[in-house]
Amino acid sequence: MLLDRVKELSKKRDMRVADLEDALGFGRNTIYQWNKRTPGSDKLEKVAEYFNVSTDYLLGRTDNPKVNTDDTLLAAHIEDDITEEEMEEIKQFIEFIKSKR
Repeated sequence: MLLDRVKELSKKRDMRVADLEDALGFGRNTIYQWNKRTPGSDKLEKVAEYFNVSTDYLLGRTDNPKVNTDDTLLAAHIEDDITEEEMEEIKQFIEFIKSKR
């Protein structure tokens, strides 16, 4: 599903998957390997941003390619002395909340 979606989006832009890999700084055949293994979130996000679609769309979790752009705002104050582990937990919580919208 993921590879098919990336191929489809590339085709709509009149480009090859290899062109996309070059544009994003990926190694050759990186995207084709996604047919056998799940990409890292960093690479998945780069492709989603490039095509302005959601990662959920790329992964086949939704058929709606549009990125959720509602006006919901999540704001918090974060102390300056938190650990990297605490910051990672905060980031994971934010992603969890965003996934529930």
